[in-house]
Order: sequence, then structure tokens, then C-alpha cells
Amino acid sequence: MANIKSAKKRILVIETKTLRNKMIKSKIKTLIKKVATAIVEGNKAEAEAARKVAISEINKAASKGVYHKNNASRKVSRLTLAVNKMA
Repeated sequence: MANIKSAKKRILVIETKTLRNKMIKSKIKTLIKKVATAIVEGNKAEAEAARKVAISEINKAASKGVYHKNNASRKVSRLTLAVNKMA
């Protein structure tokens, strides 16, 4: 365990940031699942709406540093491709 005050503070700050990042990642996973569900059901309008919300959240997370920009870009690309493949 850390003895120095600044090190103790860093531990607390890291825990806070880790929790925030987990919440954001969990939210994005849920949004991606909503898009996948709409695709399986064949509901194009619902899939488009869910994709739009998911992309917005993914880009927001990338700008905050939760996801690397390439990782976010890949997620967006795969979502868009999946929705566009719908008949």
C-alpha cells in the first residue's frame, strides 16, 4: 500500500476513473446489442435509430479517452456495415 499522500490520492482517482470507464463501456455494449437485436428482428428503422445513438456514444467515449480512436472507428464501421447489409 502507498505511504505517500499523492500516491494515495492517485489510487483514489484511478478507481474513480476506472468505474466511469466501465460504466461508459457497459452502456456502449448495451447500445450495440440493441442494434444487433433490431437487425435480427429485421426492423431497419429501429436499427438505424439505435445505430445513430450508438455511434454518438462511441464517438463521445473516444473523445474522452475511454476508447482509442481507431477502436471507436472500427466499432462505428462494423455497426454501419451491419445495418447497411439489411435488406
